[in-house]
Amino acid sequence: MKLEEVFQSYSDFIMPTYAKTPLVFVKGKGSFLWDIHSKKYLDFFPGWGVGSMGHCHAKVVQAIREQAAKLIFVPNNYYTLAQAKLAKKLVSLAFPSKVFFCNSGAEANEAAIKFSRKFGNGRYEIITFQDSFHGRTAGALAATGQKKYQEGFQPLLSGFKLAQFNNLDSVKSLINPDTVAIMLELIQGEGGVNVAGLDFIKALREICDQNKLLLIVDEVQTGIGRTGKFFAYQHYGIIPDIITLAKALGAGLPIGAMLVKKEIADILTSGTHASTFGGGAVVCASSLAVLKAMRDEDILSNVRDAGEYLFEMAFKLKEKYNIIQDVRGRGLMLGIQLKCPGKDIVAKCMQKGLLINCTHDTVLRLMPALNVTKKQIGQGMRILEDVIKKAKS
Repeated sequence: MKLEEVFQSYSDFIMPTYAKTPLVFVKGKGSFLWDIHSKKYLDFFPGWGVGSMGHCHAKVVQAIREQAAKLIFVPNNYYTLAQAKLAKKLVSLAFPSKVFFCNSGAEANEAAIKFSRKFGNGRYEIITFQDSFHGRTAGALAATGQKKYQEGFQPLLSGFKLAQFNNLDSVKSLINPDTVAIMLELIQGEGGVNVAGLDFIKALREICDQNKLLLIVDEVQTGIGRTGKFFAYQHYGIIPDIITLAKALGAGLPIGAMLVKKEIADILTSGTHASTFGGGAVVCASSLAVLKAMRDEDILSNVRDAGEYLFEMAFKLKEKYNIIQDVRGRGLMLGIQLKCPGKDIVAKCMQKGLLINCTHDTVLRLMPALNVTKKQIGQGMRILEDVIKKAKS
């Protein structure tokens, strides 16, 4: 199929729910992608963080092949080895808990919302935050603190109150007898790469304990090593009641998960929640391969070292170019706040073979694969500097 035929097929047969970039990719390996014309791109935003181990990591591909040859799927009223092993592994990396498997981050957050209401036994209100993003399904959309994603879909599911991020008084003012949980991302990705303060999160934990509220941490984008620890909450010295995961967990295959503290996890009983494809054998095998590769290749150390280098280079750009207002993030999750819209910079980087993202209109978001090398970071940042230099002039 030729390029124009691909575009025409999308136009004719696929619903236009995505803003499309005119690239057709045919191959990926590590931090690189190749388009239909064999042009090579350095991918610093692999699948919104899905590509944790880069494209087509050899051990992940091997695990998928081996599992698919043995057993692809059985429903969740039976048992599989892969699901049992993955749940045990995730719990060992997090806190004493039980796992519910699903297919995406939105589904994981939907599960957390339903769990909270069951836990609340009448209490139903959840405090979320301005500029948050929790997904596009009905409940997750209602929890999201950005009106642009909600327009046209009202009335939304009720029971969500929006607080200001990093503002404890704002949270306290919203707590009432109907409140059952506080739900947040520790780094707001879609909201502009805003990092939660240490004191703020510690205080939220105390507030939850004092008021018998659940603390739900959405780790869909920050989880599985993105910030230099396995989970972002581990930077804060607290234990959440619930964490939600997805993206990096499957390294490209669709999987989501909710981990709930063990002492309350059995509140969701048989028949109260489900996901037909959740935790299928192949996706669980893929996730197990991701976790094993992360350990074998000491990926967390690489995230810390490469992340430090990435931030160092970004701060140098800030010193040189007035167009950059701020640099923030953690690990390999970087936001470069511009003083102008970043859409054209993203497009020009793409023309030069670097794929990045712009969020919140003015924030360049870089989240390379967790096994990215310093050489690749240097290559990508030189392209970005070249584009920013010309944008400045």
